Amino acid sequence: MAIAVSTNVWYFGAAGLVSLAAFIGLILVPALGSYGRWHERFAAGFLSLLIFGGLVTIGVVAGLAWVLIQNDISPINPFTGG
Repeated sequence: MAIAVSTNVWYFGAAGLVSLAAFIGLILVPALGSYGRWHERFAAGFLSLLIFGGLVTIGVVAGLAWVLIQNDISPINPFTGG
């Protein structure tokens, strides 16, 4: 059974993987490598993941806001009464 996946899904998936790899390589690994004790590494990793979660939340909220204000989806937009 073949599952049809649109090109946009592949693009968004690839962008998500690139973003995750960039976060791990540019933020998480240096943060963990900056400290020697395990509790310092744990705290740095936790705070890095907390920041990552905040950035993801901001991106999701901005994306939903963008989708909800578009005119072509006004029949399914719950805030327009359509």
